[in-house]
Amino acid sequence: MSSIFLVALTLFSFIIPALAAAGDTTKVSLALQWYPQTQFAGYYMAKEKGIYAKYGLNVTILHGDADSESLDRLTSGEAEFATAFLSSAMGAWANGVKLVNVAQIVQRTALMIVARKDSGISTIADLENARIGTWGSQFQLQAQSLFLRENMDVTFVRQSPSFELFMRGGLDATLAMWYNEYHRLLSYGLNPDEMTTFMFSNLSLNQPEDGIYCLQSTYDKSPDTVRALVEATVEGWEYAFAHQEETIDTLLQIMREQKVRANKAHQRWMLARMKDIILGDKAKISTQLDPVDFDSLKIELMRAGVTMVNIPYIDFYKGLNQ
Repeated sequence: MSSIFLVALTLFSFIIPALAAAGDTTKVSLALQWYPQTQFAGYYMAKEKGIYAKYGLNVTILHGDADSESLDRLTSGEAEFATAFLSSAMGAWANGVKLVNVAQIVQRTALMIVARKDSGISTIADLENARIGTWGSQFQLQAQSLFLRENMDVTFVRQSPSFELFMRGGLDATLAMWYNEYHRLLSYGLNPDEMTTFMFSNLSLNQPEDGIYCLQSTYDKSPDTVRALVEATVEGWEYAFAHQEETIDTLLQIMREQKVRANKAHQRWMLARMKDIILGDKAKISTQLDPVDFDSLKIELMRAGVTMVNIPYIDFYKGLNQ
């Protein structure tokens, strides 16, 4: 037997199992709400560390931006799965989109309103007729519900991630996430005592935020794929929290590749805050959508007229522990 034939036979023996393994993986796309950052560390680490592959999945992560909405990618068929705020998903469901929550990753809200104290704003009532910065309609349902409840008029203004409009005084206040924009404002030189902050969790508008969603048809057709994606994602988050510096470095590299401005200290702050709002005081990650949280948000959205549909919990939540 020639040496060339032996080499060819050896290569063949490696290639065939590799092709078989590749053929056994299920290809799916996951749409995230925003640019790559440690807000989504669990998803990226599940992909980078081969955890999705271990569960038989070949996952393409579609990062978001200011001009795309994750749930639009879900309904258009561009993605089989998407992350979204609970309020956004409930709004979509009420408008006829047959989606289901298959895992509630973030258990409490980090959304807040920030104003500069020198603007004279010290109470919610002071925001009457205010111009408030936002990132787009998918993120402002919670705020709309607040101001409808309080019978107040405000104007939402689309702003860039740089917060330049707010910093230059072009806005009276801005929506911010505790794990992201609030820390960015601190890095710009604003001190905590120079800002008035209103946490939605203190305004009877606490809502679980990033959950994983798919269409009802996807859930019915491929329950094993749904389960695999959820279990692998949880493992990805566990890895991210257990290896924070590696996770931060990995995300910084992904951000650089996507030409997203990156700051290590900011990403470290973000990952620590994500751990706070995902784990809370628990030792393990829960993916259950709390029915009490669901009902309270549904009632508030209906009371404010944001949605007019009484969404059944049993139809909306299809998590692993249901």
